[in-house]
Amino acid sequence: MLNQLTISELNAKLTRREVSARETTQACLDQIQRVDGKIHAFLSHDDADALAQADAADKAIAAGEQKPLLGVPIAVKDVLAVKGQPLNCASKILGNFISPYDATAIEKLKAAGAIVFGRLNMDEFAMGSSTENSAFGPTKNPWDITRIPGGSSGGSAAAVAADECIASLGSDTGGSIRQPAALCGCVGLKPTYGRISRYGLVAFASSLDQIGPFTKDVRDAATLLGVMSGVDPRDSTSVPQPVPDYTRALTGDIRGMKLGLPKEYMIGGLDAEVKTSVDEAVKKFQALGAEIVEISLPHTDYAVATYYIIATAEASANLARFDGIRYGARVEGADPIELYAKTRGAGFGSEVKRRIILGTYVLSSGYHDAYYLHAQKVRTLIRNDFLKAFEKVDAIVTPTTPTAAFKIGEKSDDPLQMYLSDIFTISCNLAGICGVSVPCGFTKNPKLPVGLQLLGQPFGEESLLKLAHAYEQATPWHKEKTVI
Repeated sequence: MLNQLTISELNAKLTRREVSARETTQACLDQIQRVDGKIHAFLSHDDADALAQADAADKAIAAGEQKPLLGVPIAVKDVLAVKGQPLNCASKILGNFISPYDATAIEKLKAAGAIVFGRLNMDEFAMGSSTENSAFGPTKNPWDITRIPGGSSGGSAAAVAADECIASLGSDTGGSIRQPAALCGCVGLKPTYGRISRYGLVAFASSLDQIGPFTKDVRDAATLLGVMSGVDPRDSTSVPQPVPDYTRALTGDIRGMKLGLPKEYMIGGLDAEVKTSVDEAVKKFQALGAEIVEISLPHTDYAVATYYIIATAEASANLARFDGIRYGARVEGADPIELYAKTRGAGFGSEVKRRIILGTYVLSSGYHDAYYLHAQKVRTLIRNDFLKAFEKVDAIVTPTTPTAAFKIGEKSDDPLQMYLSDIFTISCNLAGICGVSVPCGFTKNPKLPVGLQLLGQPFGEESLLKLAHAYEQATPWHKEKTVI
């Protein structure tokens, strides 16, 4: 089935003219028709536009054009601007807003020949760990539709796992790519902060957000990272680092590379089956020639608290623009204050309101120094922990999540338990480093994916992808398919 192919497999077939971009896109649209009623990964998709893009790609292929993503259907989290497509952030407050421009990452995908289609479900404004906070209903895990797919990019992970697209884009503020990738059994890459331009990404927490890909294997993640990376004058936080050909690093030879195993990550709350899968993965790395070194990241315990101060503070500032005046939905009031209150009260969901209130509180007079300033200092300590560890090791290996996917509704009434779902992923964003989650096994009953997280030093994606690819190719997990 064409929709089950990886980017590299599809590229080869398209180049040899064995299949067409239109056939591939139609196969993805047919799969959406077949399964999305059960999993609800998509909020919307314009079939006619997708097929028109596919026809244009077929003409380019016939003319002998060669581009890394020519004719590849890629779906997009509903937080990235795509010209002419809806942009709702899975929230009611944006109403029927249509994006007037493309995000830089989208421009680069289109320039590389990709067919960019569909809006993928997510936690409202990327705030959540389960995609239950969407104003348009939850997404379900393709491996077990009674369970969550992770969040906030749950739709992006579920769409790739269910073969509704060849790859997808998400955003990662505290684990929102890696955590759903782990729970849905696909590859999720969070690049170094500043590696990919954030222009056109609706901001949640500006110092933490990063755009990244969901793919069916590591090679595809390397391909997409190469296409989207690079400095952008429209994003002052993008870094002018050279962009290597990441696929060239995928040699399979990791002999002599050093992997750090942080003692702080093997905690009491770690599910036994997840721990077993991660332990087996560590043994596999040793068998492939990597050296395992125990390391310490002593400020790990403070990561969740630090994250939920910084992220909510930045969210409260970023979401102030959604006021019913400039764009989006509006609920009329007697005066501007009442209009703001009614619009935001009706437009935002409970989790977004919770985070805005928290963030406003920690930034308020008398509390700024006690909370926000203090959290920024601890953030520096967390980053320094990682930089010190990377003096000894090439990458760090951890579980991606403490458990496999939990039941829909299981943690909805307990925000703290929900926040702890991201305990292994949050530090990566605070430190501004890169991270990837790859499948490393399954729980037994029910059969649910388990993810392995690799963390790399700033702009160390080459080493990270090299390790992830070597492990992936030596194990069968990435070839397993859902039976939805």
